[in-house]
Amino acid sequence: MDELRKMLYDEVVKDLDLTEEISDEALYRKIDEVIFSEGKKRKLSGRDRLKYRKVIFAGLRRLDILSIAMDDAAVTEVMVNGAEKIYVEKGGGLVPYPDTFTTPEKLGDVIQQIAAAINRRVNEASPMVDARLEDGSRVNIVLPPIALDGPAVTIRRFPKEPISMQQLIRWGSVTEEAASFLETLVRCGYNIFISGGTGAGKTTFLGALAEYIPDTERVITIEDSAELRLRNVKNIVRLESRPPNLEGAYEVTIRDLIRNALRMRPDRIIVGEIRSAEALDMLQAMNTGHDGSISTGHANSAKDMISRIETMVLMGDMDLPLAAIRAQIASGIDILVHLGRLRDRSRRVMGIYEVTGVSESEVQIRPLYEFREEGMDGDRIIGTLEKSNLRLQNTEKLLARGGQLPFGGPQQEGKD
Repeated sequence: MDELRKMLYDEVVKDLDLTEEISDEALYRKIDEVIFSEGKKRKLSGRDRLKYRKVIFAGLRRLDILSIAMDDAAVTEVMVNGAEKIYVEKGGGLVPYPDTFTTPEKLGDVIQQIAAAINRRVNEASPMVDARLEDGSRVNIVLPPIALDGPAVTIRRFPKEPISMQQLIRWGSVTEEAASFLETLVRCGYNIFISGGTGAGKTTFLGALAEYIPDTERVITIEDSAELRLRNVKNIVRLESRPPNLEGAYEVTIRDLIRNALRMRPDRIIVGEIRSAEALDMLQAMNTGHDGSISTGHANSAKDMISRIETMVLMGDMDLPLAAIRAQIASGIDILVHLGRLRDRSRRVMGIYEVTGVSESEVQIRPLYEFREEGMDGDRIIGTLEKSNLRLQNTEKLLARGGQLPFGGPQQEGKD
């Protein structure tokens, strides 16, 4: 079947003038001519003819064999380990993909097509790149000689419509009570940091939280590869970093974008993910009047996230004393939301924590909500996000904006 696909593809390409632009309709007509001619000889069924029609068109205009996976709404991730080893994540599990690229060169063509679409360059001199597709899917590419077994392409897919907080509630990722509590904090301008491991749903949760940002505010989003889609924010500016060219020039980093964003009169700054020295700039933004800013980071727990932020700040300025860094964290971040992906592959809010200050040279956090596992129902974990008996201490922003905590949420200090 692979040989036939390659032969049909070569027959189509042979008569095309690749120096001229050809419409989709004209390309389909050419493909149909070749398939009709060859189909009569080989007695191809109508289903096979339709399959080859789609695959050949995808090879010329889309992502070749990966287009079928990208059209499947159930596929959340596509992993290419060379031209002949492809896996997809479907229903929370990894399964081998039933098709392969006809040649390594065809995989190379798809990679260059992805990179060129957003003016990125990937080659032996610059073998790693982050990119995105038209539908917002995030792509990471690693080429040989860095990737020893052939080009590695990882595509993280996102739903066509952003996932809402109500959907997360229905899926059991967060309780309605905790979501109402977070809604109040977002509207009242609390600075929130979302932590979690890879695939825990940090970006999805950030987008859902951003639904609660008042539409009267100006928001600047900053990302390595633009993924966020904030539906209700009208006054929004989306910024994306840029890697250096082959000469090492024209790089625009996350740090550069955060600093520039401060001159753009933002009410809130949203940074898709903090990975390095930009943590210092994000903390400074949170500490200079940009209340309600939100960001995410990788960590295995809320406590680990605090340690990682300290480390990332030191990457930007080794001369800063640790005590000053911890003071910046404690005054800049109000709330930590930690997400997890459990062994049943469900994504849950594992805890909501308040950052209360620095004590005994450590940043102090305390749980307002924590996930409690109660057992198993078949393969699914049963549990709930339970409210603790601790109270919200920092009520200044809440009172300044006339906010009230929802019934049943953690009460503010000094009230019953």
